[in-house]
Amino acid sequence: MNKFLSCLALSAMVSVCAYGQSGTNSPYSQYGLGDLSDQGVGINKAMSGVGLAFRKGNEVNTVNPASYSAVDSLSMIVDAGISGQITHYNENGNRLNAKTGGFDYVAALFRVYKHVGVSVGVLPYSNVGYSYSSIDRLPELDMNVPIYYQGNGGLNQVLLGAGWRILKPLSVGVNASFLWGDINRSIGTVNTSFNSLAKEYSSTTYNYKLDFGIQYDQPIGKKNSDFLTIGATLGVGHNLKSDPTCTVMSKNTIQQKSDSTVYEITDGLSLPTTFGVGVAYRRTNVFRVGADFQMQKWGSIDYPNYDATDDGADFVLKSGLLKDSYSLNVGGEWIPRYMSRNFLHRMTYRIGAGFTTPYYYINGKDGPKDFHASLGIGVPIVNGYNNRSVLNISVQWQRRSADELIKENTFRINIGLTFNERWFAKWKVE
Repeated sequence: MNKFLSCLALSAMVSVCAYGQSGTNSPYSQYGLGDLSDQGVGINKAMSGVGLAFRKGNEVNTVNPASYSAVDSLSMIVDAGISGQITHYNENGNRLNAKTGGFDYVAALFRVYKHVGVSVGVLPYSNVGYSYSSIDRLPELDMNVPIYYQGNGGLNQVLLGAGWRILKPLSVGVNASFLWGDINRSIGTVNTSFNSLAKEYSSTTYNYKLDFGIQYDQPIGKKNSDFLTIGATLGVGHNLKSDPTCTVMSKNTIQQKSDSTVYEITDGLSLPTTFGVGVAYRRTNVFRVGADFQMQKWGSIDYPNYDATDDGADFVLKSGLLKDSYSLNVGGEWIPRYMSRNFLHRMTYRIGAGFTTPYYYINGKDGPKDFHASLGIGVPIVNGYNNRSVLNISVQWQRRSADELIKENTFRINIGLTFNERWFAKWKVE
């Protein structure tokens, strides 16, 4: 246990420091709470995020906390990962490449009581990171001027979860997370000779996040090696008790006059209620396949908006800026021969694909749809004691596009280590 606590504390500190850097450079992260994370670890990423109905005793599956009850009684599992990506942007023939990367997540899983597993970890919830400029019309100045757009930050979560197998086929679980982070965005004119205007948006969040899960795992067939699993999750929507601010700064260069006004909205940010359902079929130590459907009820949430008119300006909550989001993902993995002496036959081969609809509007139109696919492998790490730890490597392709908007093609590589050792075994010496 001392080894576990030291390892987790070090990993958590590295994660918190790493989350100070944005995991995205997409201009679409300026909307809502930013680019939302898939909430999964290495095995999920290799299968396009699938995991609501996955349960195995040798892996951490943070997508559904009910899966924690499957953990082996002698095992301590620690899963940590890093990622790097390059994105190609295309808008009306204008092309640009950008890259980013860093530490991604860390999670641990162990058993505390019969049929009860507990998980702890640090994962991202959303990322904000962009910087670009364009020629736009600014209503406050009534002219077309160069305008810059910048943003950084995001929300992160420290997770504590538990899963309990209350009946042989039925398990329930909960993830309780502490959610924290800063989001900063700014818009302003560039090198304006007469008047300059800048708006800075900022918010700080310290709150909680609750997700409940359930899994029904039923053996089928005569050999008890095949299983059909149904899983479901519910995320509790609530107000984050965050007070976003908007600071408007104007300056008249000729008259050398400047002015600054600060607007604030009390309790201006919220999390949506989320639902997910998944189904999976597995044959022990051979293969498994699964499909997940998820919905996020963003459409019922009002979002902060600065509105300037001839009658004045105000910073208020406004409906119709966000919309319900849906995602459908499918994926699977295959082990050719689990007990083979051939190393390639013992590796796990994974594949997945899916799509997600946007959760925000851009100028009254739908944001970009997200299509993605992934390939991955699980490489068993052989040591003097066992063959349980695994190096997970995967590549992902993601395309986001919409009519008359920027098209993004992202290629991402994920590298994770599932450290799985029998730390709780009692050795006997004769």
